[in-house]
Amino acid sequence: MPPATKLDEMDISTGKKVRLHRLFYRFGPGRGKTLLLPLDHGVEHGPSDFFDNPDSVDPDYIFKLAVKGKYSGIVLHVGVAEKYFGPYVGRVPLVLKINGKTNIPSDAEAFSALDASVEDAVRLGADAVGYTLYVGSPSQDLDFIQCAEVRRECERLGMPLIIWSYPRGEAIEKKGGRDSLYAVDYAARLSCEMGADVVKLNEPEVDNPKKSDEPKQYSGLDISLEEAVGKVVRSAGKTLVLFSGGSKISDEDLLAKAELCMNAGAAGLIFGRNMWQRLWDDALEITSKVQDLMKKA
Repeated sequence: MPPATKLDEMDISTGKKVRLHRLFYRFGPGRGKTLLLPLDHGVEHGPSDFFDNPDSVDPDYIFKLAVKGKYSGIVLHVGVAEKYFGPYVGRVPLVLKINGKTNIPSDAEAFSALDASVEDAVRLGADAVGYTLYVGSPSQDLDFIQCAEVRRECERLGMPLIIWSYPRGEAIEKKGGRDSLYAVDYAARLSCEMGADVVKLNEPEVDNPKKSDEPKQYSGLDISLEEAVGKVVRSAGKTLVLFSGGSKISDEDLLAKAELCMNAGAAGLIFGRNMWQRLWDDALEITSKVQDLMKKA
């Protein structure tokens, strides 16, 4: 298991430390671990994600789950934050997602344009901003420039930067695919190099049917999934690593994923659809199980 990076080991401003302390110590499982509840899916996927649980189309359902389930924070785009966050101030921290795209165009030239600013995050009382960076996309030159501008604003205003680091594009698919160890490992390191305080990643595949397409340093590796996740965590350096839940899976598989990621050195989890696509009692039950698991890690 890689050694966990602690907040006091990070060379960041006092403002960032204050905000990260709320996310990693004061709310949620604490002790340097965070459990975030994202609701950026209305932009990224459209309303179709709310069909499994019609109650989830109402952001108040997600807020109530975040509060009752004692999450470390909730992730929102600016419109939902402005309209719904007010009654929940002080009850759950906010992470403001400041760029996004729909899933209507192809991912071949993926790029997420800004739809809000770091100043919006400060105005709304957020404890971090979220930024999606598409690793390997043909539009990555524009992405790098936009991300650098966001990073400078985060430094100026003492706001932590969480990068959603997602491999995308034809070039990535030709080298093992977006969830290959090569792609996820690259995404982890790139986020560290780009100045992220925290990075959100998908779990890498080790039983990759396209493994022979990965660069030779990776295609020849024979390692377990936990070892692969640990490698990704080490590549991120002092950038704190969160792993995504992805599409809804069974309770058993979700808890196994959570345990593996935490044992491999992750700083936290960011589970959305696997939580709020469930009906209320089931959502609270799985939340409690994940919380208990994280507190033992």
